[in-house]
Amino acid sequence: MPLATSRLSHTKLLKLRPTEKEQLLSDGNGLSLRVRPNGSKIFYFLYSHPLTKKRIKLQIGKFPHCSLKHARKVAFDYKELVEQGIDPKQHIEAQNELALLEESNLLIEVSNEWLEVKKHSVTADYAEDILRSLELHIFPYLGQMPIGKVTAPRVIKILRVVEAKGNLETVKRLCQRLNEVMNFAVNTGKIHSNPIQKIHVAFKKPKPENMKSLPPSELPELMRTISRASLNRVTRCLIEFQLHTMTRPSEAASALWDEIDFENKLWIIPAHKMKRRREHIIPLSDCCIELLVFTKSLRRNSPCVFPSPLNNFKPLNSQTVNAALKRMGYQGKLVSHGFRSIASTALNDEGFDFDLIESALAHVDPNQTRSAYNRAQYIERRRDMMNWWSAYITKASKRF
Repeated sequence: MPLATSRLSHTKLLKLRPTEKEQLLSDGNGLSLRVRPNGSKIFYFLYSHPLTKKRIKLQIGKFPHCSLKHARKVAFDYKELVEQGIDPKQHIEAQNELALLEESNLLIEVSNEWLEVKKHSVTADYAEDILRSLELHIFPYLGQMPIGKVTAPRVIKILRVVEAKGNLETVKRLCQRLNEVMNFAVNTGKIHSNPIQKIHVAFKKPKPENMKSLPPSELPELMRTISRASLNRVTRCLIEFQLHTMTRPSEAASALWDEIDFENKLWIIPAHKMKRRREHIIPLSDCCIELLVFTKSLRRNSPCVFPSPLNNFKPLNSQTVNAALKRMGYQGKLVSHGFRSIASTALNDEGFDFDLIESALAHVDPNQTRSAYNRAQYIERRRDMMNWWSAYITKASKRF
C-alpha cells in the first residue's frame, strides 16, 4: 500500500484501526508508521544509504510506548546524520558496541592495563607507588565499576575523604593518575570521552614543600648519629653509599654488582632504573670503592650490592634508609632523598661548576645533544668533584 501523505497526529494514531492489509502512513522527513493486521503500530525511518543509495528501513519504536513526538525527534536526528554522510544504522551499532565496552571494562582492569604500559616509562618503585595508591584509595570503592560509569561526582566523593585527612598531595597525585587511566581508556576505544579531566579544580592545592634535608653544617652530627645507631651492616653501607654517590633512594638500593666497574672506578646505572630513562655514569671515589669492597664481603653470593636480609637475590627496599632515619630521630627533619640536597649545597658553596653538579645529580639538560656531549667531557672533572665530596663526608665523620 502506498504511503499516505497527510501529517500524523497523536489523536489520529489512537483512532487508527487495523485492516486485513498492512497500512503505511508517512509523517514526512523519512518518518513513517506501519499498522499491521495484528494491531501493532511501528515507527520507521526510511532513507537512502549515503554511499550505496540503497533504500533502508530502520525501526524507531512501537506506538504508544514510543510517542509521535519522540519518533519525530529521532527521525530528525537520523536525517541529520544522513546529510552528514553517516549511515544511522551503522552509527547505532557503533554506539551500542561502545556502550557494551564501557559496561564490560571495569576500572580496576583498565587501570592494570594502563599500568602495564606505564611501567616501561617509569622506575619499578614509582610503578609500585602508583599501584599502591590506587589499591588504597580507589579500587575498594570504584574498582569493580564499569569504566563508562565513572563520573566526576563519584570520584570527587571518594577523594573528599582523602582531602579531609589533609593529604592534599595524595589527592593531587590520584587526580593525575586517574586522569591517565581515563585518557588511556579513551585512546584504546573503551570510552568515548574522559569525564574527570578537570576534577583537580574541586580540591585545595597542596602547598609546595621542599624535600626534608639538612644544611651541610649538620653533617657531622648526622654522621655521629649514624655511627652510633643500631643498624644492620648492609643498611649502614647503603646509607653511606647513597650519601657519597648523591643518588636517589631507588637507584642506590637497587644497585647490582654487574653495574660496578671496579677497574675504571665507575658505576654505570642503566637507563631503565633512572627517573628520566637515561643511562647515568657515576665516578666512584676511593672511599666508595673501599665501601663496596667491604659490602661485598658481607654477602658474597648475591647479585645485589645491598641484598635484602630476607632474600639474597632481592635488593633492600628503597624506603629502608628512610625507615632507618626515622628510628634515629630524623622524622620530619631529613629523608634519604635529602642527602642530594646536602651534597648540592656543599658543592655549590665550594664553587664547583653548576653543570658538573647538575650532571652528578642526573638532572636532565633540556638540550639533549649538549647533555650527551657533557657527560663524556665532564666525567674526569666530575671524578675530582666526587672525590672532594667523599673527603668532605670523611672529614665530617671525624669531627666527633
